[in-house]
Amino acid sequence: MTVTGAWRVGDPPGRRQFVTRPGAFALEAGGVLPELTIAYETWGTLDSDASNAVLVEHALTGDSHAAGPRVPGHPSAGWWDGLIGPGKALDTGEFFVVVPNVLGGCQGSTGPSSDLDGKPWGSRFPVVTVRDQVASEALLADALGIDRWAAVVGGSMGGMRALEWAVTLPERVASVLVLASTARASAEQIAWAAPQLHAIRSDPHFHGGDYYSAPAGPHAGLGIARRIAHVTYRSEPELAQRFGRAYQGDEDPLRGGRFAVESYLDHHADKLAGRFDANSYLVLTESMNTHDVGRDRGGVAAALGRVTARSVIGGVDSDRLYPLYQSAEIAAGIPGAPEPSVVSSPYGHDSFLIETGQIAALVKALLG
Repeated sequence: MTVTGAWRVGDPPGRRQFVTRPGAFALEAGGVLPELTIAYETWGTLDSDASNAVLVEHALTGDSHAAGPRVPGHPSAGWWDGLIGPGKALDTGEFFVVVPNVLGGCQGSTGPSSDLDGKPWGSRFPVVTVRDQVASEALLADALGIDRWAAVVGGSMGGMRALEWAVTLPERVASVLVLASTARASAEQIAWAAPQLHAIRSDPHFHGGDYYSAPAGPHAGLGIARRIAHVTYRSEPELAQRFGRAYQGDEDPLRGGRFAVESYLDHHADKLAGRFDANSYLVLTESMNTHDVGRDRGGVAAALGRVTARSVIGGVDSDRLYPLYQSAEIAAGIPGAPEPSVVSSPYGHDSFLIETGQIAALVKALLG
């Protein structure tokens, strides 16, 4: 494996780097990638024995820029900036924090928009599972000389990968924090994803997934998908308190105008369409749908029984996408794990990104 722009003492924190593995990378569903590239960012300094490395896993539309200010290629500050840095819960004076962009994504790691034979993969990109994503991250760890993570931490889709790490490679994970996630996708979660997938594929500009050279891509379909998803990321009480039935500015819904909550969803749809690839949204959503730690392992209970890492499992009391019972199932199945910690918040699923103080307490409990 070659490392392009690999971490060195003195590199500025948060600089995107790349690991490239030449040669075939076989996938769980039978596909093959002829070459694999993983983009990542790091903060802190790796100890001489590589014992202080922490892997942070991002959610569906996240990326490697988990901390720091806006930089070229990243339109906003790091998505967990309140948790990663000197003196913070993930103290970069003590830990070496690694945040990869997920396999199948669109921020530097191999994905549908990556080059294959001079043009993007597009519709040819194979099925990728959470296990494939973890296997690719294991190769990144190997390239960085990290045999065992001090901790693997993630929420939502990132929590799926964190849990899969602890199940697949228990000897390489000392501790794990799984936030607002599940051991396997439920029927309801798959059902919420279904109209999102159909919205993108039904967009007249989708072109079967080969839209990269077209004048326009499936931005409308991606926007609809984001609107649907974002409703599941928040709670009904929060939306009611925040927006109620207020109009957007001087717009009147009786005369073609919008309610304020509609404007809110429009904003998030436009924001995502400007920075995320629709094909990656499809690939990653389907990897979440097929997530099941118990597949070919005798079921979820048997799979969770393989975990040896010190474990903290957290759920959000207002999360309607990944309800608390799913966190309880994970905690109950991991040997020695305490009952799930409950993040109390009105913000629903997005609380794992918003409730910095409560999440910091869970991180400190994990690493303490």
